[in-house]
Amino acid sequence: MFVQIEEGVLKNACKEMIETIFFCLPNAYKGTIYSVGKIPDLIVKTVASGMIVEDSKISWGLPSESGYTFPGKSWHDYRDEPDRPLEAMGWCVERQKSWTAEDPSNDSRSVRLQMERGVEDFQHMEPVLVRKSDLNLDMYSMSDYPRNYTGDIIWQDSEYAVVAVVKIHFRPYTIRINSDETRVIKKLSRSLGTELLSYKLRQDSVKAMENMSRDRLNACNILADSLRNAITKSGLIFSLVKQEIGYLRDQWEHLLLEARQEKSMKEELLTRLKTILTTMDDGDEDLRGILLNAHDKFLDLKLPPGQGKRWVEMQIETKWQDFLNSYKKQCDEKRVLIPQAIEELKKSLHFGCEPEIIADYDRIPEDLKQEWVSIIYEDIEAFNPSTLERLIIILSNPSLNIPSRERSRKILIQLKALAETMNQLERNTNFLLSQVLNGHGAKKDIESLGGIN
Repeated sequence: MFVQIEEGVLKNACKEMIETIFFCLPNAYKGTIYSVGKIPDLIVKTVASGMIVEDSKISWGLPSESGYTFPGKSWHDYRDEPDRPLEAMGWCVERQKSWTAEDPSNDSRSVRLQMERGVEDFQHMEPVLVRKSDLNLDMYSMSDYPRNYTGDIIWQDSEYAVVAVVKIHFRPYTIRINSDETRVIKKLSRSLGTELLSYKLRQDSVKAMENMSRDRLNACNILADSLRNAITKSGLIFSLVKQEIGYLRDQWEHLLLEARQEKSMKEELLTRLKTILTTMDDGDEDLRGILLNAHDKFLDLKLPPGQGKRWVEMQIETKWQDFLNSYKKQCDEKRVLIPQAIEELKKSLHFGCEPEIIADYDRIPEDLKQEWVSIIYEDIEAFNPSTLERLIIILSNPSLNIPSRERSRKILIQLKALAETMNQLERNTNFLLSQVLNGHGAKKDIESLGGIN
């Protein structure tokens, strides 16, 4: 592997990654992480593999019928070649891009489907990237890098190297390209890359400090552990909390629409804007494509009103203004309809917290309803434990008839506990930094914190 790490430590890091994905994505049931060896062979080898079994427990064990079990496959054995089944692994390693099999029956890179009839494999594969400069690969000439079948050097124009590949299997028809699940896996893969690099930096630091005192060496080990956990997980926790609140907000608005027998105004306005855009036969084609993508992306986003408004202004409104500037028909009535639709779109973001709409919904006690709305529509810019605690308490009330109430409550409780642990690690890290750098009572203070891990 590019990042030289002790085998036991590497396996534990990969298992933690798989456990975290299972925790975050209930529709995932199997996960495998492969290491990618050094150039030019780029040997891919299975490191850890786990599957959900009864009672949501994880069964660990390497697959027996895989070409990537020890000693693994070299680049020439899995790269794209004529007259050989295409592999998603070859795509991920060479192109440094993910691969999602959302329709296995038509997946050109499903080796199992090409070899075994009737096998369905809904999966997502994500490469773990680390900067070449962080791996000291500058010492290699580009001619040392492997080539694809056509003779082109891979990674020639990239500043990254692939050090591992994450493969997650999903229950049938529950995974899509660019879905929330794939974005979560991408973020976690980046965290794994940071964590692996952190292990490498820690080992290098230990070697460089062999002649230093035991007290200072112990302090640096503790700091490395604390920093590793805080860097790789703190930001992700807040992101997952916001994602869960967005999911609750989406469910709440669905209940309101269902009770009022109405359709989503946000969806209708975005459809209207897309329809207008497709009928405008003039204007900058690149901007047209950017706008169509922005409309589709915003439809999937679950942002609170304040953040949603800012997103619309930056990604949709300004792009429409640029497009209209390139539109030659100065007297077209669409020039009036478009700003009106965008303003209505901004207003529609407040649908779930409009006082008159909330007042009409009588299936939740009034005091509970008001507090619920105030929390899920709060524009949260930073992690707030007290707000999260209030939301957990509200979700424990059976009067709140949200379909995923209990599931979301359990997830937020676990995220809150994890956030508190990360916060404690950061405080201990700052304390130790101060003590070690200033040289005041380092040995005594380090021993008092010896239980940190």
